[in-house]
Amino acid sequence: MSPSADLPVDWLLEVNNLSCGYGNGSVVKDVSFSLSHGDIGCLLGPSGCGKSTILRALAGFLPLSAGEIRLQSQSISLPGRMVAPEKRRIGMVFQDYALFPHLTIADNVGFGLHKENRSEKRQKVMELLALVHLQDLADNYPHELSGGQQQRVALARALAPEPTLILLDEPFSNLDTDLRRRLSLDVRDILKTLGISAILVTHDQQEAFAMCDQVAVLKDGSIQQWDVPYNLYHEPANRFVAGFVGQGGFIPGKALGPDTIESELGIIHGNRAYKWPQGTLVDVLIRPDDIVYDADSDLKPKVVEKTFAGTSTLYRFRCSEDTEFEALFRSHLDFYLGENVPVRVEADHLIAFERTA
Repeated sequence: MSPSADLPVDWLLEVNNLSCGYGNGSVVKDVSFSLSHGDIGCLLGPSGCGKSTILRALAGFLPLSAGEIRLQSQSISLPGRMVAPEKRRIGMVFQDYALFPHLTIADNVGFGLHKENRSEKRQKVMELLALVHLQDLADNYPHELSGGQQQRVALARALAPEPTLILLDEPFSNLDTDLRRRLSLDVRDILKTLGISAILVTHDQQEAFAMCDQVAVLKDGSIQQWDVPYNLYHEPANRFVAGFVGQGGFIPGKALGPDTIESELGIIHGNRAYKWPQGTLVDVLIRPDDIVYDADSDLKPKVVEKTFAGTSTLYRFRCSEDTEFEALFRSHLDFYLGENVPVRVEADHLIAFERTA
């Protein structure tokens, strides 16, 4: 949960007006966000949007051209001045695990522990391996482990020096879908148990929403919205966020009032009040869960596509050349291509934008 706006906030991480890039070019421009102690944040967006560039700046691998990064109220990056990566107390988990192939699992995890004596080091390593459920493989080598197990080792190694913040750079992208879902939740549980904050970089929305307390949606090096997952889905700040987050598509409509829109799907009422003049042409976002089957409805669009997914089926309907939308029904409602199906809109959250073209 985000801290209450009525209370003073002791931020763990503050990124203020950050700009950076490679050579003379800026990849990231005027980026700002803050992360509370114990929270997991996410940088989400399409390839090339600047996610990994921000992560490299946080880690101390990339200088800033403008702005500031503060960790526990201490400045760690300014233009022309940087705290060295090894002195930031920031752990890093890479996409490719980056384990040492010639070291055992225990030695990989303990690699960054220099102050402890041998017995203290072994005890701490075994505690961390138990935390990631790999204590029985301490004397194995990386090539003897599965991808998911290697990623757990990489996490344990990053946790060993007791960092203030963990950075996760697309850590599950090399794993199959089922494993990455399970492992992402396991990693969240581990971080929450230890009370360690983290920043995750991913292009996978489900992963971001399942793991993270706060998510930044990026486009072209700028944050479009930094918010809780629920608000990104139901209260997107702009059309890009609305189209990028979740499934759905836009249909044409006309504003009848602040919270009422006329469309080919009927009159749509919502929870948001817009300031458009009556008659303004708009585009309304319709998500698959906004459409329900209603045998008594006069609205009967045609099925033009269907994708069976076991417990549910995703349908694409067409009302006209300009109006298509998707609906997700339980799989027992089985309609054939070309069938006209009675449906209605049940959109509790009205998401619409003034048409620009």
